[in-house]
Amino acid sequence: MAEVLFYHLTESRLQDALPSLVEKSLARGWKAVIQCADAEAMEQLDESLWTAKDDSFLPHAAEGATGQDQRQPVLLTCGEGNANAAAIRFVTGGSKVPDVSAYERVVVMFDGHDNAQVEAARGDWKILQAAGHTLTYWQQNADGGWFRKA
Repeated sequence: MAEVLFYHLTESRLQDALPSLVEKSLARGWKAVIQCADAEAMEQLDESLWTAKDDSFLPHAAEGATGQDQRQPVLLTCGEGNANAAAIRFVTGGSKVPDVSAYERVVVMFDGHDNAQVEAARGDWKILQAAGHTLTYWQQNADGGWFRKA
């Protein structure tokens, strides 16, 4: 069973919070796939992954952009596939959570100021909990750090 973590963004934007989580995943030796709600969101995340730090970048590509999706350490997609055989999947922007069985960990990140994303996360929580997955819920504190609430 996949471990599923829900990250409730209340203090920062996805583009600001996601890069550090992706960096931690890569440090564990995991490939990552980031599922975006649409092409515009994917473009914004693409830019933020290149510019998150002044002294480094997170190596990544948009699905289909290089013809070598399977070799990408981080793959951005608007679909439900796992072309780079990632161990961790980040589901963003209220996207539908795909089958989680292929992953060690799935991270559902949702904007607490967007009612549609909050409702989608609640629905996903219920479905995944009923399926027997281990779920945790994390919320941002005033400094943008994360604390476990459930």
